[in-house]
Amino acid sequence: MSQRSEGAASESSPSTAPTVESPADQVAPTIRMFGGPVTVLVPAVVFVGVLVLLSATERASLSSFWVGGWVALVVGLILSRTPRAFANSIIRGLSDNTGAVIITAYIFAGVFGSLLAGGGLVNGLLWLGVNIGLEGALFTVLAFVLSCIFAAGTGSSVGAALSLVPVLYPTGVALGADPTMLAVGILAGGAFGDNIAPISDTTISSSYTAKATMADVVKSRLPLALISAGVTIVILAIFGGGGDASANQIDVDANPLGLLMLIPFIVVIVLAMKRHHIIIALMWGSLTSIVIGVSTGLLHFSDIFSIPATREESTGLIQDGIADITGAIVLVLFILALAQVLTDSGFMTSVLKRLEVHATRGVRSAEFAIAGITMLFTVPLGANAPAILLVGPTIGRPLGLRHNLAPARIANLMDCSANTVFYMLPWHNAVIIWYATALATAQKYSIPEISIGSAALNPYAWTLIIVLIVSIITGWNRRYATKSTEVPTI
Repeated sequence: MSQRSEGAASESSPSTAPTVESPADQVAPTIRMFGGPVTVLVPAVVFVGVLVLLSATERASLSSFWVGGWVALVVGLILSRTPRAFANSIIRGLSDNTGAVIITAYIFAGVFGSLLAGGGLVNGLLWLGVNIGLEGALFTVLAFVLSCIFAAGTGSSVGAALSLVPVLYPTGVALGADPTMLAVGILAGGAFGDNIAPISDTTISSSYTAKATMADVVKSRLPLALISAGVTIVILAIFGGGGDASANQIDVDANPLGLLMLIPFIVVIVLAMKRHHIIIALMWGSLTSIVIGVSTGLLHFSDIFSIPATREESTGLIQDGIADITGAIVLVLFILALAQVLTDSGFMTSVLKRLEVHATRGVRSAEFAIAGITMLFTVPLGANAPAILLVGPTIGRPLGLRHNLAPARIANLMDCSANTVFYMLPWHNAVIIWYATALATAQKYSIPEISIGSAALNPYAWTLIIVLIVSIITGWNRRYATKSTEVPTI
């Protein structure tokens, strides 16, 4: 989300479609603001302010968040001394190829999740939980593990949220899981997948900018990620229960046949791990769910698509799946535009140069600088891979090599730090999509709604920060460069 982080952006091939941009349009615009470069942060502050205000007053909804995005862009245009360049930057952000892949993945994941829920996976998991005693905190732990597997297999934390929240959230609430910790557990699993998946955009970005081999990066990152995941499981096992199962029954019937819908889920993971594009994996998962659903009677063709009695009614599960995520897509468009403005203003580059001057002491201070600056740059951006792409060539690799750090170590410092606070702050795309999906699911099943601020409880993100700090201070997992590790390829 991640945001890609989320998702399939790292696998996308360059678009071959014709473009209407002129060569001049392809040059990054020079944005100048009244009050100096720092004023470019004002639109982002406005956007975040609206999100926080609506969430604090418990009036949050996707459509209300759109207002924050629109007002932020208007404020930015008013404060810009070069409004034409500002407007061009907005268009560049909206037309970015990575953003297009993310949005397409959202659509396919939305349909996939709708088909799984319509085919009775919620019913099947509910039956399983009741019959084997997988209730309360145990189900919260299971949700985290499933999210880890899904996100690691697909490279998409957003895909995990879109596909799993509609199924696991209502089931877990009905089985007595704590609603907030259950939802946060799914988000935490997405962060783990973004951190460790070879096809994640953050993994590819960190490996590429550090010029490290992918196998070396993933192998050396596993201890950091697995320790963080292990601590997360303990935290969720302690705090993930306590819900009132009898008071929160959802309107579904427990049915073991619904467990057959786990097969499409497995299909998606297997295809993604075989390095198929996430969109292709989700397509085959959707088709598999249709075949299984129709052949077993869990689904009827009319459930999937039919001509509605009136114009405004749904045509079926495909339309419902797309409709459920259109609000989130509009919000992501605003985030893409704001992130592009920050990049094109030159503000981020100037901050980077100033920070570089103060990051030249010993190996510990160098590692803290690489990790800290990467983490800092994820704060204003709507995606974490761009932060790595900004820091990697300018500070990460040069500073790391100055202290003879192995390329894989440099990549791990950047990637681990990029998957911490990014999964806790309410204006990041992964958090927004997770929250929007949880909100829509809660309203659909009339179950407790969570706050977007609950993302700050993300146990994996907090634990990974602590593990990273310990690693830097003690030198554990630190590796130094040798000829065999200096391989400029991923």
